[in-house]
Amino acid sequence: MATTHPEAIDILTGIATNRSIHRFLPDPIPDEDLNEILYAATRGPSGNNGQPFRFLVIRSGPKSERAKALLGDSFRKAWAAKSNHEGWERGSGADPNSRKARSARAMLEFVENFERTPVVVLACLVQHRPGAVTDGASIFPGCQNLLLAARALGYGGSITMFHTDAEAALRDLLEIPDNVAIVCTIPLGRPAGSHGPLRRRPIRDLVYDDGWGSEASWAIDPPGSRFSRPR
Repeated sequence: MATTHPEAIDILTGIATNRSIHRFLPDPIPDEDLNEILYAATRGPSGNNGQPFRFLVIRSGPKSERAKALLGDSFRKAWAAKSNHEGWERGSGADPNSRKARSARAMLEFVENFERTPVVVLACLVQHRPGAVTDGASIFPGCQNLLLAARALGYGGSITMFHTDAEAALRDLLEIPDNVAIVCTIPLGRPAGSHGPLRRRPIRDLVYDDGWGSEASWAIDPPGSRFSRPR
């Protein structure tokens, strides 16, 4: 399915600029764009091509509105706990102009307005071997495809795990079978901000050649790369 979308970008640009988006405009995602995004998700590889992934889309129906309310409560609790534990308001976060403080404000805006998120996708996995540590290999490639397709069409999103507090209620509301795991939640919409170059560690820190720790002389970041500090 080749897109003719006027905003479409090439895949390498998408990979290099696919920021996690947490602030969305209220614009709905048209059915045809959502179809392309989910088509890309379902093209993700899986073990033995078994395709145990399922993508449950939450938009504006009666169950969707209730599901968003449940998720909103869960996301607010999860961010409050994470912010306190990781000290997002301490250290450099106490400076309102710091990158840390700006990120914290964006996350707070995200969770406080979660119910307005145009589309939420629950990435689910039919479990044939409950608890198998390799099961993520059969769903996360599809999740990345989903985000790259969204980026290509001018949308954005992020992979989150903030749904867990509401999982039992969601399973009951949406009639999700017991053998299906909710792996992650992917909010989607048109960014209120913008995509742009990602900040990552230099490629030389992460890629070795011919042995662990051996420098790959050919591994060179392209011009304009932005870097994060190692944790």
